[in-house]
Amino acid sequence: MDKFVINGGNELFGEVNISGAKNAAVAIIPAAILADDVVRLENIPNISDVSLIIQILSSMGAKIKMINRDTIEIDSSTLKAQSVPYELTSHFRASYYLIGAMLGRFKCAEVAMPGGCNFGVRPIDQHIKGFEMLGASVDVQNGMVCAKADKLVGTSIYMDVVSVGATINVMLASVFARGLTIIENAAKEPHIVDLANFLNSMGADIRGAGTDVIKIRGVEKLHGCTYSIIPDQIEAGTYMVAAAACGGDVLVKNVIPKHLESITAKLEEAGAEIIEYDDAVRVTRFKPLTKCNVKTMPHPGFPTDMQPQMAVLLSIAKGTSILSESVWDNRFQYVGQLTRMGANIQVDGKVAVIEGVDSLSGVSVKATDLRAGAAMLIAGMAAHGTTSIECIEYIDRGYEDVVEKLALLGADIKRVKDDTVIQIESAG
Repeated sequence: MDKFVINGGNELFGEVNISGAKNAAVAIIPAAILADDVVRLENIPNISDVSLIIQILSSMGAKIKMINRDTIEIDSSTLKAQSVPYELTSHFRASYYLIGAMLGRFKCAEVAMPGGCNFGVRPIDQHIKGFEMLGASVDVQNGMVCAKADKLVGTSIYMDVVSVGATINVMLASVFARGLTIIENAAKEPHIVDLANFLNSMGADIRGAGTDVIKIRGVEKLHGCTYSIIPDQIEAGTYMVAAAACGGDVLVKNVIPKHLESITAKLEEAGAEIIEYDDAVRVTRFKPLTKCNVKTMPHPGFPTDMQPQMAVLLSIAKGTSILSESVWDNRFQYVGQLTRMGANIQVDGKVAVIEGVDSLSGVSVKATDLRAGAAMLIAGMAAHGTTSIECIEYIDRGYEDVVEKLALLGADIKRVKDDTVIQIESAG
């Protein structure tokens, strides 16, 4: 298996281009099957989660054409309603969007329970509740989610908890439902807005995305379109935290600064300086980091997907910081890896107390999930000595060309494969 090897201690300087949003792409690509037509998607991130969902659509009969590295055409006119087995869904969570999309188009779906990162119980009860309120019957048998309906009828659906996945799945299922569907207590993340904009570009009638009430008026059919996916908020935030943790001066390009406001606020509180431009943010940090308290919240709060990265920064900040997780259970699995590097972190349930240390030390660690893997990258770059990171397939799920991008900023990082070192030259 591949691993990353990092010689830490370098400040980061230069520019980094942010790829298309993973969380938007893995919802929009399944949504493309709602149109019995050709859809062209631009700014697709070149990551393993996207490769998997494309592979699934191809196995179902869709015609896939790669136009270039970040542009794809999906022709769903030949796609058939069929079972999606566990072998294809076991590696990533977002495979469950196929349930909503297939239920919307074919009025039936049979999809294996999804896999993905393991950081606590993540039930799909709100998804099932939404499907059933639209008129579908849903059974979970032998690890398969089976949903079918004679017809789908719009209704008012109140989400018991704010759920990004359930909000998206109900949107997908309700595009063709008769009448008006209202999702109350809806999630407000940027990729939900992006999905709504994409569906509207195909002829859907969705209003209110980005607020806690989304209204979907059913239409008869959708048509093809060309659509560009938004930049990745979490990838951008990861490079911002890396620049702040390592020190230096980094321009993070191809971003929507408004999506990054909660991250920007905490980095400034911790001692970084941030300048916003129209489609970029500049992060500089030359003075010592200072403590701050962070609590993850649904958007527009601080993203749970940035929690592990922020923990690394706080572990080398002066003073005691409190990091509270309010979205997922058991998302502090990575803490054991950080403490191996010298971090002083005590976890009690969903709260971590972080006492800043002077420095981290390079050791052998592993990625326990996607964002924990990103945290290990930052820790390795900020640490003294050499860090090797195993289980990097998690990192490949969400970060395009991460070695190349970090090396161009001056990090000493390489990917080691089968005892052969692939060296990436550092810029500057």
